[in-house]
Amino acid sequence: MSDALRVEVVRSTRRKRSVGARLEHGVVKVTVPSWMSQSEEEDAVREMVRRFERKIATQSVDLSTRAHDLASAHLLPLPSSIEWSDKLTAVWGLCTPLTGEIKISSRLVGVPTWVLDYVIVHELAHLVVDDHGPDFWHVVNRYPRAERAIGYLIAKSGDDESPC
Repeated sequence: MSDALRVEVVRSTRRKRSVGARLEHGVVKVTVPSWMSQSEEEDAVREMVRRFERKIATQSVDLSTRAHDLASAHLLPLPSSIEWSDKLTAVWGLCTPLTGEIKISSRLVGVPTWVLDYVIVHELAHLVVDDHGPDFWHVVNRYPRAERAIGYLIAKSGDDESPC
């Protein structure tokens, strides 16, 4: 499992379908239904530990400061909010231009900072141009490592299409 987090597993007759987990003082306490097989339990515990490790890792990155610095450096507007999201599984980031809110996929935890910065710039660019037309890419390409970051994300996603 994890070197950083200890795990305690409790089998419960009260739990019928789902797995529950909480983090208490560095210990992931996972509650699984009593009917669950050992293999299913191991998979569930591994997934819960992965989620908590990702959550802890996101707390060490101040997205607001990064967005402010990147917006200033690349002449882009500031978002009304920017936060990590565990729900973004098909895209690396999401911008809602109407509200100015940006969400960044927590799947980006651990990527090189220049890749994370590219995704933030990409989403900030949507505050200027909301589609992916030529004007949008002109704004995105103010970020000098844009092309390299796109290549990195395509390789990471295993897809041939633009990852954002």
